[in-house]
Amino acid sequence: MVRAGAVGTHLPVSCLDIFGDLRKMNKRQLYYQVLNFAMIVSSALMIWKGLIVLTGSESPIVVVLSGSMEPAFHRGDLLFLTNFREDPIRAGEIVVFKVEGRDIPIVHRVIKVHEKDNGDIKFLTKGDNNEVDDRGLYKEGQNWLEKKDVVGRARGFLPYVGMVTIIMNDYPKFKYALLAIMGAYVLLKRES
Repeated sequence: MVRAGAVGTHLPVSCLDIFGDLRKMNKRQLYYQVLNFAMIVSSALMIWKGLIVLTGSESPIVVVLSGSMEPAFHRGDLLFLTNFREDPIRAGEIVVFKVEGRDIPIVHRVIKVHEKDNGDIKFLTKGDNNEVDDRGLYKEGQNWLEKKDVVGRARGFLPYVGMVTIIMNDYPKFKYALLAIMGAYVLLKRES
């Protein structure tokens, strides 16, 4: 709904009009809208869970958050991961790993691998753009990573696609502005 101004200008839909539209709906229409929203959310979750099963990774898609892997990956690159347990970890491979005590996974390259006779593998990582290895990032007293620490292995990437995620995390007001614009667009599309 767009209201005409005194000079022929148009004013955007207010938030109160949205609630007014909801009040005008009968129960059947409201249930339909709620079910549509639930279907969208559940479809997204099913796609995500399907990707987890297909790739063997708990997080099949990640965004590079720092410049520690430049020039291989830049801040904002979207990485596609797999994590099949039977694949051996080799030097030169780019892995995403979690360290105890840190919430955000780290994307770095494997620089050394130690394989024992019993099949146990320990490895050391380093960012391509860093001067030293990652021992300072591991939990206190830990000098090597193990397979259990690996979230995934980089198999492909889309450059800078993840910048939207970084911008929304760095500037929360931008996130709310973007959501408001998308909401207004949906309402205006529905009215026309």
